[in-house]
Amino acid sequence: MLRNRRMAGFKFKRQRPIGPYILDFYCAEKKLAIELDGGGHAEDRQARYDAQRSSWLAQEGIEVMRFWNNQVLSQTDAVLQAIWDRLHAQPPSS
Repeated sequence: MLRNRRMAGFKFKRQRPIGPYILDFYCAEKKLAIELDGGGHAEDRQARYDAQRSSWLAQEGIEVMRFWNNQVLSQTDAVLQAIWDRLHAQPPSS
């Protein structure tokens, strides 16, 4: 649903490099990253890395929304609604 501007007409790029990181999905217009996390992200070391990464991206003006892989599969509509809501809540970038 994030491909081909299906999400409210916003363009998301998959596996987008930003600085030292590669984002799962990125909408440049809204400076919004969508990250899909597997179970390994619950481990302390990975969680610290993810927090550092999100902090670096925030300093660059990029907001990160994180979803668990199983959440995307079992609660797809809720995940898409959360992204839709965020796209409409965030003012356009300048």
